[in-house]
Amino acid sequence: MEHQDGTFKSMLTEQPGIEQPSHVRSDAVQRLKTARKPRLSVEQYIEGIKEGNRIILSQAITLIESSLPENQELSQKIIEGCLPFSGKSIRLGITGVPGAGKSSFIETFGTYITGLGHKIAVLTIDPSSEKTHGSILGDKTRMDLLGVNKNAYIRPSPSAGTLGGVARKTRETIKLCEAAGFNIIIIETVGVGQSEIAVHSMVDFFLLLMLAGAGDELQGIKRGIMEMADCIAITKADGTNKEKADIARINYGSALHLFPKNESTWAPVVHTCSARDNVGIKEIWQTITDYMGTVTKNDYFEAKRHYQSKYWMHESIVERLKTNFYENAKIKETIDEFEGKVLRGETSSFIAANKLLELYFSNL
Repeated sequence: MEHQDGTFKSMLTEQPGIEQPSHVRSDAVQRLKTARKPRLSVEQYIEGIKEGNRIILSQAITLIESSLPENQELSQKIIEGCLPFSGKSIRLGITGVPGAGKSSFIETFGTYITGLGHKIAVLTIDPSSEKTHGSILGDKTRMDLLGVNKNAYIRPSPSAGTLGGVARKTRETIKLCEAAGFNIIIIETVGVGQSEIAVHSMVDFFLLLMLAGAGDELQGIKRGIMEMADCIAITKADGTNKEKADIARINYGSALHLFPKNESTWAPVVHTCSARDNVGIKEIWQTITDYMGTVTKNDYFEAKRHYQSKYWMHESIVERLKTNFYENAKIKETIDEFEGKVLRGETSSFIAANKLLELYFSNL
């Protein structure tokens, strides 16, 4: 607003501020910060899991993933209590080359088999998280349909850790999911390499997803991984890519005949499929049921489960010893010194390792 003397006055008027509230009592804040939800008893966890309570199941899995000694002790008691109610599922391992569309396939496949009345749990193993320490569930956010499916449960692996540690936790999680009533367990591996071996050692059926038209398909993945596969599925077999997928199916089928026969007597099968068009999914499920019929009849299924149980017992021993070694106070004090000597050429890697082990065992 203009005054007679030519100056201007703002039309905005300053209002008195709101009176500041009295200070919150610091002791009350501290109590809120330290307050924790009452922890369930072992029996409550077990009963909740058996009833299919997903909140309690998730809480129990979080205990498995925890590195705190008290949580580890509690989780082992929960697992022990759930063992009599586990083991009654089909465990499927799914892996594939980058870009093969694992998440899209799992969503379409999972939607199909839940439609048949099955309950599925999808777990992941991501060894790359040890380096990146980032989110490993980025592609899982695309599983919109499966994520809201009442008969499906999706759970990522821990966001960091060694492959052995992540794999052990995944195997223990399988037991809880089975006790919770999930009769199809899907273990997906994000990377390509040692993680496939870990997955293969905890599943009944191993499915390898491949792409057509991405170069020389037969050189596109390690032979060892192909030898582990009970079925190969050429994904994205739709539109202009369908013809390439059919050619890839023939090439893979020919290559598989060159591999030694499996102990299971099962001859691996190659399919083409399209998660987008929901084509070939039914045939892959039929292959899985045919496989289960074969290995159950010839007792290979039970023999493989027994072998896997012994294998993971020994793997757990190795993992525990490794963790205990690096957490040892004397080792923490001297390991940098030995690393320096190795780098300066004052001693060999093997001699340094032996001396560190001698130091470790002398301080047990």
